[in-house]
Amino acid sequence: MRPMNTRETHIPFMKMHGLGNDFVIIDSRGAGGRVDSALARAMGDRHRGVGFDQLAELTDSPTADLHLRFWNSDGSTAGACGNATRCIARHILVQTGKTSLHITTERGDLFAHDAGEGLTSVNMGAPLLNWDEIPLAEAMDTLALPIEGAPTATSMGNPHCTFFVEDAEAVAVTDLGPVYEHHPLFPARTNVQWASLVGPDHIRMRVWERGAGLTEASGTSSCATVVAAARRGLLSGRKARVDLDGGTLFIDWRDDGVWMTGPTAHVFDGQWRLT
Repeated sequence: MRPMNTRETHIPFMKMHGLGNDFVIIDSRGAGGRVDSALARAMGDRHRGVGFDQLAELTDSPTADLHLRFWNSDGSTAGACGNATRCIARHILVQTGKTSLHITTERGDLFAHDAGEGLTSVNMGAPLLNWDEIPLAEAMDTLALPIEGAPTATSMGNPHCTFFVEDAEAVAVTDLGPVYEHHPLFPARTNVQWASLVGPDHIRMRVWERGAGLTEASGTSSCATVVAAARRGLLSGRKARVDLDGGTLFIDWRDDGVWMTGPTAHVFDGQWRLT
């Protein structure tokens, strides 16, 4: 992608996905921010626009290689998006020949590197576990919320509500997702996961994303689910393979943050006409 300028009547963009979790990526470096909620909604419409789970905009950073901002397909903003960060990191790593990157986001400073064999790793930072950091509507134990099923609340820069169930495949995600996304305990809404244990370091998980709906994969949801499973003593340690509808991510909760590793794919480049 090439940077935009104010005289352009078309916005260049790139479509990428991480395990079917798809993104529109706009490079605004050198041109300032161009994306707003209206543009995100228009491009996010899968019938009349391009369609995506999230939109990511690259802008300049005075302290890092680049800065990222994220929008959901309904036009709301997202503080973090793990799979989009991996996709962009892969693109920049290939473009520049670098092996590691420093990225700033609303979430904070993130670091990415080439993990070999076409995989990209991103450190999504430390999880936030206190009720007011997530945020929840009132003080409570985030390990087991007073909701049927006793889900665990976590923030990875955006709120997550993780249910551990016998069989994630059997959950009616499209019915239950909107209910919990808008639960009154989550004033900023929440991403919702249903996870079942396949083994001591292996999880099957499905996800409903805040502002996007049912998605084939979610990086921050995978991170939050492994953190929740480790806190509840369901894993042999603090890392796990997470199988999503779209494929597999590998999550490792280390002392320096939650590392996420997986594949990415470039789909196509395009131009969005400004009206």
